[in-house]
Amino acid sequence: MRGSPGRFFVAFGVVALFGSGPLASVGEAQVKRTKIEEERLVPPYSLPDPLKMEDGSPVADAAAWREKRRPELMRIFEREVYGRTPIGRPEAMRFELIEEKADALDGKATRLRVAVLFAGKADGPKMELLVYLPNAVKGKAPMFLGLNFQGNHATSRETDIPVPTHWMRAPKGSPNRASEATRGAAAGRWQYEYAIDHGYGVATACYNEVEPDENGRAADGVRSLAPPRGESDWGAIGGWAWALSRALDYLETHPRVDARRVVLIGHSRLGKTSLWAGAQDERFAVVVSNDSGAGGAALSKRIFGETVENLTTAFPHWFCPRFKTYADHEEKLPVDQHQLIALVAPRPVLIHSATEDLWADPKGEFLAALAADPVYRLLGAGGIAHRTQPKPGEYSHGTVGYFLRPGKHDVTLEDWKSYVAFADAHLPK
Repeated sequence: MRGSPGRFFVAFGVVALFGSGPLASVGEAQVKRTKIEEERLVPPYSLPDPLKMEDGSPVADAAAWREKRRPELMRIFEREVYGRTPIGRPEAMRFELIEEKADALDGKATRLRVAVLFAGKADGPKMELLVYLPNAVKGKAPMFLGLNFQGNHATSRETDIPVPTHWMRAPKGSPNRASEATRGAAAGRWQYEYAIDHGYGVATACYNEVEPDENGRAADGVRSLAPPRGESDWGAIGGWAWALSRALDYLETHPRVDARRVVLIGHSRLGKTSLWAGAQDERFAVVVSNDSGAGGAALSKRIFGETVENLTTAFPHWFCPRFKTYADHEEKLPVDQHQLIALVAPRPVLIHSATEDLWADPKGEFLAALAADPVYRLLGAGGIAHRTQPKPGEYSHGTVGYFLRPGKHDVTLEDWKSYVAFADAHLPK
């Protein structure tokens, strides 16, 4: 069945086609959209051309992309999806070294704990940055940088990293605080020793300290530093992305860090964050998005897995208020996620998916990477190496990289091996 702008909806064993108006009914029952995780049910869609201006004029060369189309796309994403980030680096922001341990990870690394005081005050918005630097590297080391979910203590099995006291997202009915029981719980997702052994440092902070991941908590995080901006007010993803740039501000000050070679990483909602941060801040040399799905690397107009409706219902605080107007109306979105990936160009970008993570739409993530390819080609930066989705475990390490890992929604050693290989291949020498 086809229609324009029709959609497939599946309910009560019935497949029906509807336009963009109110849902019709099947008998006495109201038909509601449910998740689509079968290719045969994906309705037709079309993507906006990344190399065509809003007025329809073509983008013929790199100068037109840089001076006209890229700024235009940035404005649209700010207005319609993530909101406008209204502040840069605050003048009052300062850093405080809390701890330096020269023999961390059995002597392989120097560990730092650094307070990033966004407004210059200990009682204002802040984050604690956990940094591991490889002791075997003489001179400046390249870095991986990303936010974590459960607190810095959860990323490492070292027992002397304090349990944080800030708000922590927890299952319903549980205290929203970290505990000793979660120490090392996310160590598998943060392969510090693997990175260190390959000559890379790693830096992280907890996203919940930047801003609690709960609707209505903007006043308790970095978004409190700027007044609301109406329908295009920045969402929590914008706040978390902004904090990553402030972490890079710190890394630029450290004599053992090569700030020209910082790889930005993120998983799930923080993969969405890494893409938006990488689009906004061109200091990041490489951007990695892992299982980021809808609102991240996966195409919005391709209705598969998580949708704009799912996002804006469950997590309205992640995006600007205007984004919710596209719930069940993705065909009206003036942009799509391939254009977000293209905003990273000409810098390398790596998109990671997982075979069992259908909610994040692995094929839609690959198709977004593929649709970003023309921008990279226009800029003379290479592009994607595969024209069809690679098989599970098959690396595609073009400037637009893609990797489909067997398994579930997670970050594993296999992912880190790909991160390091991609960084080795694409970081400036």
